[in-house]
Amino acid sequence: MSADFQREFNASPQPEIDESYWRALLQEAEDTPEAHESADDDVIRFTSVIQQARSAADNSSDWATIRACTEKDETLQLYVSGYNRGGLLVEWNALRGFVPASQLIDFPATANPTVRQKSLAARVGQMLSLRVIELNQEHNRLILSERAAKVRPGERAGLLTRIQTGEQVQGVVTNLCEFGAFIDLGGIEGLIHISELSWGRVGHPNEVLRRGQIVDVKVLEVKPDAGRVALSMKRLHPDPWATVNERYRIGEYVTGIVTNVVDFGAFARIEEGLEGLIHVSELAEGHFLHPRNVLSEGQEVRARILSIDGRARRLGLTLRSTPADA
Repeated sequence: MSADFQREFNASPQPEIDESYWRALLQEAEDTPEAHESADDDVIRFTSVIQQARSAADNSSDWATIRACTEKDETLQLYVSGYNRGGLLVEWNALRGFVPASQLIDFPATANPTVRQKSLAARVGQMLSLRVIELNQEHNRLILSERAAKVRPGERAGLLTRIQTGEQVQGVVTNLCEFGAFIDLGGIEGLIHISELSWGRVGHPNEVLRRGQIVDVKVLEVKPDAGRVALSMKRLHPDPWATVNERYRIGEYVTGIVTNVVDFGAFARIEEGLEGLIHVSELAEGHFLHPRNVLSEGQEVRARILSIDGRARRLGLTLRSTPADA
């Protein structure tokens, strides 16, 4: 990587952080069958659980007590009273709390629903050491973590103070869902939104990461009061689109790997984070029923560049009239 390339990347304006993915954590996924199938169910709003405990919402004494424990960063010993697809239900006097599966120690790193359900069911009746990681009396939300309870009191707050925006840190992937990946930074969890995983297209985080994987990430934003950290993987590397006009030229032949075949053509990756579109009209001479009759995912192709637009992040490719010895 040239020094000029690196300076251009560092000087380029960074897109504004999208808060929508934090709100996605609180979607009422349990009541929507589609959400059960599309989300990983490890981080959900336990609306149906709260509806069963409306009387607890009015118990100001219990809320005041749990808030004091949260402010002191105390570890709580709570009884597991039940579970759902997303995690465990625990009791705190008249209140009920939720422990997402991603916040459990030694939880199986698998997407197999049967294995996950058995692991959750086995913990019913146990006492767990937990810390509160989110408390919102107005929305009747009490979320706890077994992972957070493993660090010393005050350590999480100290970590949130020490972590600086722009620095590179290391963490462990704890959960993957359709909108991103959660990373344990040592007592606190950060989130890599799916748009921050790669400069290229990512259909689902599990295409890039796996649970338990150790990863290097860049800190985009820290919110100590909310205990939230926004992370990025792609910002550790220069944006390949920033200099695509300088590094490639129209008419040049490139080698790529087909990443996706759709009705209107196929996408081919010519370098990490840089994909071009081979329109259906540029796939081959003659007539064919569907692009899949010509190409398949994972296939290596040699294509010619038709158009380059770094600003719009578009690269046009063709396979037509491509000499084998080009």
